[in-house]
Amino acid sequence: MSVQTILLDFSIDPQRLGDDASRKEVRKRIEEALECYIPNLRFVHDLLPEDGYFCTYMDKAGTVVTVRFFHVQGLITVNVEYYKENSEQPRVSLESTRGIENTLIKTLNLIHGHSLLPIKRSPLSKYFPTSDERLIEYDIDKMVFEKRSPFQKVQIVHSKVLGNMLVLDELQNLAEADLIYTETLMMRGVEQYEGKEIVILGGGDGALLYELLKENPKFVTMLEIDDLVMQACNEHMKSICGDVLERRNGPNYEIIVGDCMVALQKYFKDGRKFDYVFGDLTDVPLSPTPTGELWDFIRTFLEASFKVLRPDGKFMTHANGSNCPEALRMYENELKKLDPPVKFTTSKAFVPSFMEEWNFYQVSFA
Repeated sequence: MSVQTILLDFSIDPQRLGDDASRKEVRKRIEEALECYIPNLRFVHDLLPEDGYFCTYMDKAGTVVTVRFFHVQGLITVNVEYYKENSEQPRVSLESTRGIENTLIKTLNLIHGHSLLPIKRSPLSKYFPTSDERLIEYDIDKMVFEKRSPFQKVQIVHSKVLGNMLVLDELQNLAEADLIYTETLMMRGVEQYEGKEIVILGGGDGALLYELLKENPKFVTMLEIDDLVMQACNEHMKSICGDVLERRNGPNYEIIVGDCMVALQKYFKDGRKFDYVFGDLTDVPLSPTPTGELWDFIRTFLEASFKVLRPDGKFMTHANGSNCPEALRMYENELKKLDPPVKFTTSKAFVPSFMEEWNFYQVSFA
């Protein structure tokens, strides 16, 4: 069950929207096209905002159509919205949508026309943004888990192709199909973890810990603040975390629930050092400048991480998508400001549930 929203956009010579008579003619053609595919529409009301014209239509079944003219830009938008049960046939099919689009292009001699498949709006969201804030529709068919922790909204949804997928604060996080993400983060086959001491900052889904333990490290400490994330993944995403989130400790690992910054400060005070520190926390944010709370947090845990790294140790982290070069550039500039100086290499991987190429950093002392 969902509300179906169909969007149609058209470009027209702005002069054809500049006076009342012209607007009426364009509106009449739109009404005729809509009536062919959505019968029994009736005009409801209209108004004249400063930037153009707006009107609405409705049929007896509850289908609502809004038409908007932006006279300066020469843009016409047509939005169709109605409620659909799962078993019900769409009131406005893809064929009808294309019919409306093509009819208007021909009868109004439009410069350009474009229509989108229905956006399905319901409590079970199927849409998540890419790193550069484009919208992707996923094949999600059910909600597996949903609760709010003291820190964030935690959901696990099921995708027919990707398996169960962790979603935090409405942002896609990690799916069962995303082993490539974890393997690229840890640079499997390149870095040697046998006999090494490792600390993970974050990593609440358990995937990184689970894969690192296969490499026979001396000891791995995972610092995760949100216990609810671990509970949810332990119950519903065992294919990526095994039993590490259930046991919470073993001969060569321990999970500590708490603020990773508090733990890092204590490690520094105690003189404890690690061969690897993994930053599995926030993505590099999109912003005009490297300022704000998230950037401050990134700088803080970067500085703290290098204080507990051995001289030949490495800081391993994820950053953002390849479609965000400015964010990556700003992050690299922050790395260059670290004292003592560091050097870094990068790697990339196409992550299935992200549906885009993701960037990872391996940072060591210069």
